[in-house]
Amino acid sequence: MRLGITGHRGLPDHAARLVRAALTTVIEQYPPTDLIGVSCIADGPDAWFAEAVLDHGGQIEVVIPAEEYRENLPESHHSTYDALLRRACEVHVTGLKESTSEAHQAGSEILVGVVDLLLAVWDGQPARGYGGTADVVAYAKRTGVPYSVIWPDGATRD
Repeated sequence: MRLGITGHRGLPDHAARLVRAALTTVIEQYPPTDLIGVSCIADGPDAWFAEAVLDHGGQIEVVIPAEEYRENLPESHHSTYDALLRRACEVHVTGLKESTSEAHQAGSEILVGVVDLLLAVWDGQPARGYGGTADVVAYAKRTGVPYSVIWPDGATRD
């Protein structure tokens, strides 16, 4: 099973705890020998998902939306990003240089194109900018890729 992830970054601590637990619960439903998680490994749900897949014994593939993507993530996340990237069994790239909203959407479209199911850590609201979670879910809908929304009771966004 190839699971992909998209989700809101910058969640408050209480929501982060709820989302991490929910992601682990979903991932543990799949046999680790057949599990591949696909992620852009940004801070937040992308990285939590990748970590949970690896902790469960699965493998990860990483999508890099742009050459400058890592530099545009919070510096505090760089060591986690680097560690996850080193553990990837495969890396997909868009070929784009600048880490723009368009590059993020392009990366997400590659991700959606290689998964059997997209997990969306999503509050159901419209994207706050192009390439946001709602746009990725809309792309999955248009292309016929199944998705499952993860938004635990009590989760909120700032």
